[in-house]
Amino acid sequence: MSGCHGKLLRVNLTEGTVSEEVIPESMHKKYLGGAGLATKYLWDEVPKGADPLGPENRLIFMAGSLTGVIAPSTGRYSVVAKSPQTGIWGQANSGGRWGVNFKKCGYDGIIFEGVSPEPVYLVVEDNKAELKDATHLWGVNVSETTKQIRGDLGERYSVACIGQAGEKLVKYAAIMNEFHRAAGRCGLGAVMGSKNLKAIAVRGSQKTPIKEPEEFKAHSRKQYELMDESMMKMAMQAFGTSVVLDLVNVRGGFPTRNWQSGVFELSEDINGPAISDKILTRNVACFACPIACGRGTEIKEGKYAGNKGEGPEYETVGTFGGMCYVNDLEAITMAGYLCNEYGIDTISAGSTIAFAMECYEKGILTRNDTGGLDINFGDADIIVDLVHLIARREGFGDMLAEGSMRMAAKLGQGSDHFAMHVKGLELPAYDSRAVQMTGLTYATANRGGDHVTAYVQGPTFSDVPFLIVEDSEIKDPFVADPDEVKVARDLEDMLVTFDCVGACKFMGLCLNADDWVRLVNLVTGWDLSTADYKMAGERVYNLARAYSNREGLTAAGDTLPKRLLEEPLPDGPAKGHVNELPILLAAYYSLREWDPKTGKPTPGKLRELGLEDIIPVIWE
Repeated sequence: MSGCHGKLLRVNLTEGTVSEEVIPESMHKKYLGGAGLATKYLWDEVPKGADPLGPENRLIFMAGSLTGVIAPSTGRYSVVAKSPQTGIWGQANSGGRWGVNFKKCGYDGIIFEGVSPEPVYLVVEDNKAELKDATHLWGVNVSETTKQIRGDLGERYSVACIGQAGEKLVKYAAIMNEFHRAAGRCGLGAVMGSKNLKAIAVRGSQKTPIKEPEEFKAHSRKQYELMDESMMKMAMQAFGTSVVLDLVNVRGGFPTRNWQSGVFELSEDINGPAISDKILTRNVACFACPIACGRGTEIKEGKYAGNKGEGPEYETVGTFGGMCYVNDLEAITMAGYLCNEYGIDTISAGSTIAFAMECYEKGILTRNDTGGLDINFGDADIIVDLVHLIARREGFGDMLAEGSMRMAAKLGQGSDHFAMHVKGLELPAYDSRAVQMTGLTYATANRGGDHVTAYVQGPTFSDVPFLIVEDSEIKDPFVADPDEVKVARDLEDMLVTFDCVGACKFMGLCLNADDWVRLVNLVTGWDLSTADYKMAGERVYNLARAYSNREGLTAAGDTLPKRLLEEPLPDGPAKGHVNELPILLAAYYSLREWDPKTGKPTPGKLRELGLEDIIPVIWE
């Protein structure tokens, strides 16, 4: 089988056994690999109502059909499980080189099941795997875990692991690889911790088989050349992901003071140029990446001087910076470093802290609740202190570790109005009152409040069209136009394919669908048409949706925080706007062929996508 090895590892942690299984090529082709294939296994193997932190849940690592081949930014892998943060389909994705090095071992995926009686880690190398004792690594942070494992096994091993946050079952714990890369969202690090699985160390020498190597090489070279002309590439190369901060802020969509405003007047202290001027030491690239948008950094001034690492990325600056009203770049950077060390999703951490700051401001939280701490907007040091407490679940950190949805449910007093999450997943740093269509994609994203499911805000804030779909233009971002819902639907279907084939969405958006289909076909030997490829994306999107429907998700869950729906922005170009989600949602359900009362894909749509077996399960 070209493009993949056609087999996976199954690790029963309860019994301490490791075995191999064949992946049928027909299934690989139907779901494209990666997140799509992992979602199929999740649907088949995790029973309805399973405890996300219990032995029945599966933790599934899956490389993509293009992971490890030399095509633009094709080094990514996905992790899929039932999310402890949201209770529905959970997926996280990461770059770096771990996915590539895992695939070199001769496997396409790993399925972990059960719970180990003691901490363990898995070692995989060239068609063999074994579990090793990790008792000595429990309680150790990400960098030390990585160093100790590589010290024991060899420096050529890539390590994916959890830190203390995953061990403590922080609801938004991340899985980290190569020290700083994160499979960050949905709390899958907590799933890993619940299974007493500390790390996965991989090393291999097997190349991914390519069906048409010469044609593939020529076509891939052409795609690199096309990307060299991309304005997106040049901008992100210069300033990393934070290049978008000024674009978002000037249009009034940069969430400030927990989304009380859309304009951060101190943004120049923390934007892309500020990062380059104050802390940047080098650009960092993932496998086969022509951009190197990662920021290798060092804090050079202030109380955190001397600390080194990577980041902050845009979302870290957005949540710990704008949302918390902090303009101290060194403190934001330190908070990001600590999230990497403890294994924490920076979006959920920063957003939950911002929520707590507003609760404190309004008197819903008092010093009695916070253990004597003042949790004020603009306090740079408190964001750093709280990351420590969250990771260890110490004091007030134990409440914060549950995330804003559970905090609001516990605190009451109307705090759900400004708990900025969808389905339990905290929102990223784009205010949908400034881009109406973004609210629709937040509300309907399969994993909850997510920005890269469709990334519809990208072409709107940057004025750069995305070539991956035929039309990505939003004519007026302030207007909720039902005729433009197709843009969101098309981007959702196409962007999920990147998580299936193992490609980076940022660069993938710069090429058209035909280019990607040809890359996939040349590697795998498949004969997918562009229409087939798009349908595969739609199939995976609907399968993930059906999984969440089975777990209790209905149309009522496709909504936004009340602040966005009821509270007009007070300033900036979007002043006076609320999000008009209902106008768009009806058109979206119709286009998707989802039932507007239940939020489920209709039986006709499921049959069209070859998902007939799902119909009696979700429509029982």
